[in-house]
Amino acid sequence: MAEYIESKMEEIADKISDKIHRKSSSSSSSSDSDDDKRSHAHKLPFKSKVYRLFGREKPLHQVLGAGKSADIFLWRNKRVSASVLGGVTAFWFLFEVLDYHLITLACHILILSLSVLFLWSNASNFINNSPPAIPEVVIPEKCLLKAASCLTTEINRAAIVVRTIATGKDLKAFLGAVARLWFVSILGSCFNFLTLVYVVFLLLFIVPVLYEKYEDKVDAHAEKAIMEIKKQYVILEKKIMANMNKQKKN
Repeated sequence: MAEYIESKMEEIADKISDKIHRKSSSSSSSSDSDDDKRSHAHKLPFKSKVYRLFGREKPLHQVLGAGKSADIFLWRNKRVSASVLGGVTAFWFLFEVLDYHLITLACHILILSLSVLFLWSNASNFINNSPPAIPEVVIPEKCLLKAASCLTTEINRAAIVVRTIATGKDLKAFLGAVARLWFVSILGSCFNFLTLVYVVFLLLFIVPVLYEKYEDKVDAHAEKAIMEIKKQYVILEKKIMANMNKQKKN
């Protein structure tokens, strides 16, 4: 009987020791895996900052003003965006394709509006209906002063840029201004002013929404293109400076 009890006690002790050994081994393996994960995380390099076109840090909707105009250009409300685009297209079609004149159109709209209001006001007395309520339009003086102030600031800023370029102090600004004016002159030779404005307006309805959809791909290609342009600009600047130094020496 005593031998039976001792054998049972030994079996229980062996089971307890086996359980303790398993727990210690599992805990040591989990700690080792955690250490491996931490060391692997330390070895991983930090993710570089994502390049965005023109160095922007805000979403495209906020860049466009985060208001109704941004909603229209990004087609948040398709009915409103389609209505605005259709109205501008009809305006361009009238003046560019049908050769309609702005003064003629304005006069015809005013004649039609005045005729409708005149007939409505006189007919309301016979049909016992209220005449049309015409709102009083008053332009606040503050709005005009603010617009004039903004216009003056922009004109002064442009004058400073022109003066800096004309004095020959900034070669980069000179090349940039010449490139922009040359590009605008090419567009002006291909389109008239009204068509050019319409094309710009049409691009505002197409480019932002496509860019928002394929933002990551466009930014990746734009980064490569800008780096290449900067390299070519440095090479061009060195050549121009070398030629200028040769001419001075001669």
